[in-house]
Amino acid sequence: MGGYAARHHDSVEGLEQQGLCRLGVTCDPDPERFREAAKKWRLEERGVRIYTDYREMLARHARELDVVIIPTPIPLHAEMHQAAVEAGLAAYLEKPPTLDPDELEDMIERDRRARVPTLVGFNFIAEPVRQGLKRRLLSGEFGSLRSARLIGLWGRSASYYRRTGWAGRLIGDDGRLILDSCLGNGLSHHVHNLLHWAGLSGPDDWARPTRVLSQLLRAHPIQGPDTVFLSAETGPGIRLRLALSHACHGPDLHVETLDCDQARIEYITHSRATICWKDGAEERITLPAFDAQTENLMALIECVKGLRPKPPTTLVDCRPFVHLHALAYVSSGQIADWPADEILGEAEDTTPGCLQIRNLREKAVGFLENGQWPTATPPREVTAREVDQLQSVVRSMVLEKSAAIYA
Repeated sequence: MGGYAARHHDSVEGLEQQGLCRLGVTCDPDPERFREAAKKWRLEERGVRIYTDYREMLARHARELDVVIIPTPIPLHAEMHQAAVEAGLAAYLEKPPTLDPDELEDMIERDRRARVPTLVGFNFIAEPVRQGLKRRLLSGEFGSLRSARLIGLWGRSASYYRRTGWAGRLIGDDGRLILDSCLGNGLSHHVHNLLHWAGLSGPDDWARPTRVLSQLLRAHPIQGPDTVFLSAETGPGIRLRLALSHACHGPDLHVETLDCDQARIEYITHSRATICWKDGAEERITLPAFDAQTENLMALIECVKGLRPKPPTTLVDCRPFVHLHALAYVSSGQIADWPADEILGEAEDTTPGCLQIRNLREKAVGFLENGQWPTATPPREVTAREVDQLQSVVRSMVLEKSAAIYA
């Protein structure tokens, strides 16, 4: 009932008012914390039963339900997805489904027995303007796609990393991979978007990384990275470059840029798309309001009704992202600490505890435009088949961090 689940409660309530669905049950291990939220959502008035254990909830009500939404911490996704499939329910699983490639394959195999393919909540693939531009890209209107770039700077404070026991962690207390970071979680929507642009086999294609170089860095005192610089090649020979960070000040910034033979396209979610043609013409498109949770849930409901074959993003569609993410860790091999003299404290207009890497935006732009890495030591290039090294590499990172803390 807390965190991102609140957005789903809001969207479901809106659809219920339109007679398009009805919320029957919900679950939280500590529902008393959300007493005021429950009043706002009128759960008692709507006849919604509240449970503290999702297994009990499914055991009692699965036969009455069609869809279950899973907006829970990443380490719980696989087991909850399994429970939903075994209960015969269609699942809306928040992103990322998992960041463990082996676990993802288990989930994909399990999903073959699902009532309908599981929807993974990478929110923006279903945007009408995005879909229209992808069709134009595939038609050849802009010429061949040569590169795709993403800058994503979202400042996050110390409280962001204290909000839950798994935030900023590489491995959980149970030994399972978590890998929470700006790449794997906070800005993963936009990384997934970039792979979608570069998937040129069809409207529902995501590019598979073939070669990856990455530097993982941190300014915050956390186990994992808060800053990622990544370069990759995909099967069609398209170059991807990403510069992402939570160690920054100022308004959130995220821009997806596509460089084609005939035009450059900039796409800013929730804002605009701009097409700059090589002949000097410019096309500007204001993006209409897009309620991602509502639109994606409606897509899944249409799947349940047999009105569409698949939701906007399935578990199979997540494989390129999960593999790119894994290869970033394998390539970097370590998480480098930013030098203390390059880390600025909080600014007057930021949340307390929000750190900033000095000249980060300039470093990000330099990398995206010229391939200039932020640190002197270039990363090791890895290939797609090295994805199976993720577990050993991450466990070495944890041991290295633990040794540093002990010292």
